[in-house]
Amino acid sequence: MRLIRYSFEGAERFGALEGDEIRAMTGELGALQLERGARPVDLNKVRILAPVTPSKIVAIGRNYKDHAKEMGKELPAEPLMFLKPPSAVIGPDQNIVYPPQTTRLDYEGELGIVIGRRAHKVSQAQAREYVLGYTCTIDVTARDLQARDIQFGRAKGFDTFAPMGPVIATDIDPTDLALETRLNGEVRQHGRTSQMIFNCDYLVSYISHVMTLMPGDVISTGTPAGVGPMQVGDKLELEIEHIGCLRSSVIAPS
Repeated sequence: MRLIRYSFEGAERFGALEGDEIRAMTGELGALQLERGARPVDLNKVRILAPVTPSKIVAIGRNYKDHAKEMGKELPAEPLMFLKPPSAVIGPDQNIVYPPQTTRLDYEGELGIVIGRRAHKVSQAQAREYVLGYTCTIDVTARDLQARDIQFGRAKGFDTFAPMGPVIATDIDPTDLALETRLNGEVRQHGRTSQMIFNCDYLVSYISHVMTLMPGDVISTGTPAGVGPMQVGDKLELEIEHIGCLRSSVIAPS
């Protein structure tokens, strides 16, 4: 199933995307059901929102060998975790704002894991029982601030620095998905999730032993090689196999 969060006639809700139609759903995240008697809505008549409103985004650094190499860093012995704030989230076709505080704004295309149930100290074998599905995420990074601050809070945490969507794919295997990032139509990143150092099941388990994951939380699983700078006016696309294409544009601050 492909879950979508959308706004229609003044209401925000979840739906099941079937071709170009959306079937409305009811219930809590992780226990959504199709709404009986609801008429399908044309996809072109709604505004697509970010797929969830997470309490936190747990991002993983250097989780692909080729990316660690291009950054001149050693491979991590365990996952390198940092947090992005919920206020950074934007949905499909929303704009990334280039902050005046930075002179180097980078894209990092990543697979996102969407949590469906409260997860506290779960095993790798149990991990997928707590996952609602998978989505596209972009870890926007002010690279010069990252180098200057050492800590990642400012460099990764500006408003609009966490695009995600367009859907949550609930019935896919995340172990070997193709991931491609394009800047102004040119391929900049091309990798497969099988190249991760720490796979999705491991990450869910590992993080849940550090902090409780809540329904709607997102794990951004790291990026393959090919990260690079963006400029105002650039068009960014992240496409992940069996999920779809997430698009954003870079704009100057108003």
